[in-house]
Amino acid sequence: MEGTEQIAAVGRRKESVARVYLKAGTGKTLVNGRELVDYLGREVLVMQVREPLEVADCLGKFDIQATVCGGGIAGQAGALRLGIARALVQADEKLHGVLRSKGLLTRDPRMKERKKYGLAGRRKRFQFSKR
Repeated sequence: MEGTEQIAAVGRRKESVARVYLKAGTGKTLVNGRELVDYLGREVLVMQVREPLEVADCLGKFDIQATVCGGGIAGQAGALRLGIARALVQADEKLHGVLRSKGLLTRDPRMKERKKYGLAGRRKRFQFSKR
């Protein structure tokens, strides 16, 4: 990968969309202009986002710049994780098998279920009254 070449990928999870830009560098990660740890806040989510880099053994090799919108923090972390994994595959096709075997290239299809008419929520019903 060239020094100035930039790779773009998109990751999605729940209602969140992450646009990830990967560039050869020192391992700096910016999300919406802020450091990854400052943006996410929770160490578990930071570990989740860094998982594709650890599996691919690329932890200090790329600078990541990402813009994330929609959803909550956990959904955004999942979107970042998928975006980073897809960008790594574009950077090096040999990583596809490793990332696929760990389940990092699969988009999580679980979404919020819609509210149904005649019901209190998605599945909850109003109290039944016989008379």
